[in-house]
Amino acid sequence: MKFQPEVYKIPDVKGQAFIDAEEIWNYINNTKAEKERVLEVIQKSLNKNRLSLEETAVLINARDPELIEAIKNGARQLKEKVYGNRIVLFAPLYIGNYCSNNCLYCGFRSTNKEANRQTLSDLQIIKEIEALEDNGQKRLILVYGEHKMYDAKYIAHTVKLAYGVKKGNGEIRRVNINAAPLDHEGFKIVKDAGIGTYQIFQETYHPETYKKYHLSGNKADYENRLVSLDRAQDVGLDDVGIGALFGLYDWRFEVMALIRHTNHLEACYNIGPHTISFPRIQDASNLAVDERYFVNDDDFAKLIAILRLAVPYTGMILTARESAALRDEVIHFGVSQIDGGTKLELGSYSSSLNQKQDLNKEQFKVNDDRSLNQIIDELLDDNMLPSFCTACYRLGRTGEHFMEFSVPGFIKNKCTPNAILTLAEYIVDYANEETAQKGWKAIEKNMESLSEQKMKDSVIERIELIKLGKRDLYY
Repeated sequence: MKFQPEVYKIPDVKGQAFIDAEEIWNYINNTKAEKERVLEVIQKSLNKNRLSLEETAVLINARDPELIEAIKNGARQLKEKVYGNRIVLFAPLYIGNYCSNNCLYCGFRSTNKEANRQTLSDLQIIKEIEALEDNGQKRLILVYGEHKMYDAKYIAHTVKLAYGVKKGNGEIRRVNINAAPLDHEGFKIVKDAGIGTYQIFQETYHPETYKKYHLSGNKADYENRLVSLDRAQDVGLDDVGIGALFGLYDWRFEVMALIRHTNHLEACYNIGPHTISFPRIQDASNLAVDERYFVNDDDFAKLIAILRLAVPYTGMILTARESAALRDEVIHFGVSQIDGGTKLELGSYSSSLNQKQDLNKEQFKVNDDRSLNQIIDELLDDNMLPSFCTACYRLGRTGEHFMEFSVPGFIKNKCTPNAILTLAEYIVDYANEETAQKGWKAIEKNMESLSEQKMKDSVIERIELIKLGKRDLYY
């Protein structure tokens, strides 16, 4: 799938910085959001075409409540077209919180002497994963502080360890990574370990603001971080995730920069980000942040809808930083992946203690403390389809191959049957009676949406095999 090139002051070259702050602000300040133009841009997105920077600025500048609601409605329709009603579930697992960076917004920063530093042992990692498997988790994101002890070989070791943990019918089928940027050899090492997505968030794309918040450590190098995922693509690690930490700088600029980053990856590698994340500043140990750029709930919901319209094909992740109520709202017009049963303190999944958060032991405050089963139960009540699907990764549908399915909107035909199969597994192995009843009804209802009889027959056959004890069946 080829993309229409856009012309920028800084042309796209592999491994070279591509953000021009003045150019982005020119788009924001000089683009009008007249009603006819806003509706035209929404329609372009509904035709499954990625938006340009100018078109994204049109949506950003829409202020009329009627137009904002049109943006959200467009995002709802688009999400249904591309992904259906499925919501992918995962869990974060913090491996270690030593960090060499001094980032003012993060409780793990090197100068925070109150932080309780720890790295899980192999045995502790195994116990944590067993506890997660006992709850039904199949997808993990391993999170590491940015420290020399968490190098590529160590990350690869923990990935292989995670894949090797099997308890009952439990197993981890996809391990994503949130860690420091690596060099080419490092990315090759973790790729060979069989990882899924490698996430690196720029935090803020605004160069001066970036300098203000990143005082020392390797992360203080703005340009190195900006082009780090180019190095991943260079060695064939084609499944990458980008993100910005909203609240450090003007949200309008960050949205535009995320689209510019998407454009850069497409222009240089013909592959966009597999996921876009948009965490929002939350309380942390010794937080030191300028509050004037904090994003209110209304603007946050709007920017999520805009991101969905701007990049129709990408997965969008919203974590338990946000409240249950807000997450329940925005899954309808943008978000396609959420975490469930999240615990951030190292070693807490396997602990029998139910303690309140201690921000000196965790990176940020969690605002959605629902268990995985509670979230699944409430998703079913909301006519959503909970999913632990890993089929694309297992069948090589990543990078350019993923784009072939997702850009035209065909990925829904893969997502729905595989979501049904993983939900059936969860029901049989982990759900309580009430959730199980809701789950089987949801499966029956979603089976009706499958477009081909051959597909329906295949899914029905696999469900019967799951009931008989077979696992890891996908379409």
